[in-house]
Order: sequence, then structure tokens, then C-alpha cells
Amino acid sequence: MGQALSLPFRIVKTTATYYGGLFFYLFGKGRSTPYDLGDASNFPYLRPSLSDTKEESLFKQYARIHLYSLASNFYLYNKPHYRKGSYRDDLIDNLRNVAIPGTGIPLSLFARSRLTALGFLLTAYPAISFVSSLHKWIKSRFESSISKEYATRLLAPDDWFSYWRLNCNIVGLHSLLNDMPEGYQMENKWTFLQEGSKRKVPVSPYLDTPGIVVKHRNEEGGMGIFFYKNATEGGDWIIQERILNSDWVSKMLPSPAPLSTFRVITESRASIDVTKTPKQGDVTALSCVFRAGRKNAATDHDSILFDVDVTSGKILGGTTNAHWYRLGPLQGLPGRCPWRSTHNYTHHPDGNIPVTGNVLPDIKNMLALVEESHLKLCPEVPLAGWDVVLSADPKLPVCLLEVNLSCNFFRGTFDEKTYLDFLDDSLHRLQAKQLTSDREGKKFTVQEGLSSV
Repeated sequence: MGQALSLPFRIVKTTATYYGGLFFYLFGKGRSTPYDLGDASNFPYLRPSLSDTKEESLFKQYARIHLYSLASNFYLYNKPHYRKGSYRDDLIDNLRNVAIPGTGIPLSLFARSRLTALGFLLTAYPAISFVSSLHKWIKSRFESSISKEYATRLLAPDDWFSYWRLNCNIVGLHSLLNDMPEGYQMENKWTFLQEGSKRKVPVSPYLDTPGIVVKHRNEEGGMGIFFYKNATEGGDWIIQERILNSDWVSKMLPSPAPLSTFRVITESRASIDVTKTPKQGDVTALSCVFRAGRKNAATDHDSILFDVDVTSGKILGGTTNAHWYRLGPLQGLPGRCPWRSTHNYTHHPDGNIPVTGNVLPDIKNMLALVEESHLKLCPEVPLAGWDVVLSADPKLPVCLLEVNLSCNFFRGTFDEKTYLDFLDDSLHRLQAKQLTSDREGKKFTVQEGLSSV
């Protein structure tokens, strides 16, 4: 009874902390003062205490980063982005097919202006967090804590979407305030392949031919024929032979299945101060996920996401984030769209094929490969998501398909303390550069018509 009576007060306290922290970095002292760490921090909420448990300490650390990140979206909003004309353009482009599960409303609608974005953060976000906490309480048969879940969803969200947007925000700030270091060019798939080949990184092979002609076998009269000019000749198309999964990977997949990659996320401490020379040990692999493609799918974007232990290489439970991509008003009806997903897959659902428990061969060398590749290709970029292929080609058994710099963990587990410490150190440096830019009255010019490749 006592906990029930105190629930409204705990909800109000969490909400007040959220509004206070957001406004502190949006309009208050946090906007114009350094992002100091430890005892030097001037953030007035969720102050660390010697009596904090490890969980409480990580919660407070992440909450501060989360609130700073939300506020900094408004600073970035109309400023240049490394792969789009502006940060706003990138938000709208990447959120157009994403909806909070159970709503069906594309999040890009709220990113179309600063006003709608602020309205969402001030009203919809707290409301959704509270409904989510009630939903979990009901689903757990009234065993979960409403107030704890509400605090998690609002202040330190641990869903894949929130981590993805946080990573996007960090690279958005970093690329802007460091004048777009050349490593950001690796987001372009053709630049990645060219530079990877030059720097002895095992990228996926491409054909060195001027172009190809594709004909339908039965069409006549000039119809059903298509010409593709190769990127090697200045064209828009990267022409490659199809890469096949290795036998070991194929045994965990239905037939037919797409090329199924391992997504590895790396962080680079060389990015914190880009004036220093990168060195061995600056890059750390944080997570690994096996994207087991679905039967008849064209790519592994349609897949079951199996977490992989980065120490042992053991494949753990699988899950999905497909419920975040379900759009339309019908998705708001009861039972139409699941609100949550857990790592409850042990077998591939298309054929009941065992996956969990298998051990990834030589994960140590795979992680070393992506760490070395980050150091060679883009050490000045904070975070990178590598699509690693175990192929059937004995001449190239392991290769890198591409790299994503606004990356997400795809529900993979990682050392939260290592990740948060890196973000704190990065934000400390980025806030200093932002304040310097403010003092100097630096102008940022948006490149009209720029688009990602």
C-alpha cells in the first residue's frame, strides 16, 4: 500500500528531473558552460553518490548523456550533416519508416520542425514512457516496478532505437564541430571500397569493367534491356559478383536465404582529439550481432538478430526490431503490433534451425580485423558499424561489406561502462569546441542537395 501511495510522487520526481535536465542543456546553464565530468560537473540533477550501486551509477551517467543528447538535437537541427544537407534532413530521411511500436505514426512527422520536435519531447515522450511502464507492469502480472520502468524509459532508455539515435547524435556533433574529417567519407559505399582496397582492408570485391548490360530473356523491340555504368568509370553503380554465405553460416539459415552478416560496432578514442596521431589500442570492438536473414528475403535487413558474446564467440538468444517499422493507423489497434521483444529465439524460425549455442570461429581475429580497419580508414570517426561477411570464397573467407557511421547495436549487448565513459569523454571535448564556435561566431553553411549514397 505504501508503494502505491508513493507512486505519484516518484513519477512526478522523475518527470521533474527530465524537464529540469532537458531545459538545463536546452536553454539553461548547461548550454553555455563546459560539460565537465566527476566532481567538477555542474549538472544539478542525479548527482553521483558514494553510496550508489553500480546500477545506480550507470543510470545517472547515462541519464545525463541522454538529456544532453536530446537538447543538442536542437543545436544541430539546421546545421550541416556529413551525409545530408542538414541534420534535419537526415532526421526526416531516417525516421520516415520508424514508429514507436503500437502507434503506427512515422517519427519523421515530429522532426519536421523544431516546434513539433519540442512538443513531442515535452508531451508525447513522457506520456509514452508512462504508458510503457504500465504495459510492462500488466505484462509481468503486476511484478515490475512502474516508477523504475518509467524512469528507465524517460531518463535512460535501453531500447535499440534510443541507442541508435544517441550514436547518430554523437557523430552529428562530432562531424560538424571537427569540420567533417575525411573519415566520414567512408559512409559512401564506393569511397569505402576504393580506400579499403588502397589501404589493404579486406573489402568485398568489385568488378573492374566499364559497365554491364542486363537483358530480359524474352523481351523484344528494345524493351527489357538495361545498361549500368560502373562506379569505376564514374557511374552510379557498384558492380559486384554475388557473395555467398560460408558453409558454417549457411547451416544456420533456411534456403534460400540472403547474405547474412555480422554487425560489429567499434568505438575510436582517436576521435576525441583529432589533432593527435591515432595509435594502436585506440579502437575497441563493443558488440557483435549475427543477422540471420529470413527465408526468401533479398537482404539481411529482414532477419533475426542473434547476440554474440564478444569474448567467447558464443551465439546467444535472438530477437527482432521489426515492430519498430510497422506503420499505419491499424498498428495502433490492440494486438496488431507487439510493443516489446525479447531475446527468446534459440532457433531460426524459418525451418526451426538451431542457432543459439553455436560458436563463431575465431571471433578474436574478426574483432581485431574491424578494429584495425577502423584505425586504417576512419580513426577520427567516433563510432562505426561494420558488416562482416563470412563468405564461401576460399580466397576471401572474411571481408567487410560496408561501414555505417550513424550506427546502431541491433540489440547486441555491450559493456555499458566502456561505452558511457567514451561518450562522456567525447561530449566533454565536443562541448568545449561548441562553446569556442559560439564565442567566435562561427557560421555553418548547409550544402544544398547533398544526399547519402
